[in-house]
Amino acid sequence: MNKEILKEWSIDILVDIIAGIFMGVGTYCFAAAFKFPMVGFTGLALILYQLFGIPVGIGTIILNIPFAVISYREIGKKFLLKSVKSILITSIMVDVVAKVFPVYNGDYMLAAICTGIISAVGYALIFMRDSSTGGSDFIMVLIHHSLPHFSLGKIALVIDSAIIVLGVVLVSGNINSLIYGLIIAYLVAVVLDKAMDGLSAGKLIMIICDKPKDMSREIATLIDRGSTYLKAVGSYTDEEKDVVMCACRVKEVHAIRQAAKKLDPSSFVIILDSNEVAGEGFRHL
Repeated sequence: MNKEILKEWSIDILVDIIAGIFMGVGTYCFAAAFKFPMVGFTGLALILYQLFGIPVGIGTIILNIPFAVISYREIGKKFLLKSVKSILITSIMVDVVAKVFPVYNGDYMLAAICTGIISAVGYALIFMRDSSTGGSDFIMVLIHHSLPHFSLGKIALVIDSAIIVLGVVLVSGNINSLIYGLIIAYLVAVVLDKAMDGLSAGKLIMIICDKPKDMSREIATLIDRGSTYLKAVGSYTDEEKDVVMCACRVKEVHAIRQAAKKLDPSSFVIILDSNEVAGEGFRHL
């Protein structure tokens, strides 16, 4: 095993441990304490824990075995091995957390919010390393590969809602648990999408102006970013115009707008949302 592979696996294992802690806190310290239905296969394992006393980590491993076998050909050997590693490490950490961290005994709504956000952070860490915690994650990835226009968060919301309803029927049996469970599912979906896409999101600014070179130099001076020149033709005047295009972070938008206003008050500025920006000056490709 060369140094690069060893480094990669070392980082993966560290991330799995941290993710397992987040998932364990969300599961045992909040969800189990308030008998909230939980999302994913952790939710199914939580049902087994509340009905039969089977530890959540062990239940998760047992539930994942058949899905790992079924998914082998579809998801590939590399992804499966990384997922098995993540399943084992996070499952162990989830049960370790149950014995280390104190249980929250406060407000129900705060507990539901913490369950959703903390658990979602754990899931997102796993996905960011091109791995999964198995079970419904396998299903999510398979669906996402077949239907890429559906985000992971939306797919998770549908699957997790079904698991939550099952948990309410088998464990708590009251409408309050269903409502809190759906809030948890929604928070997991939103945080997962934000973590996977939003952290690398940015803005794409297009400035139609008469001084493109001055504009690009000013942008470089203000925020140290390069620009791209485009040629455009106005449909009304049929005149050729220069367009300065620049990808930037949200906090840098104001500076660019002010620069455009100062250099060319007649310029036309278009600001677009960019779900993800990768490359030099942003997240690595």
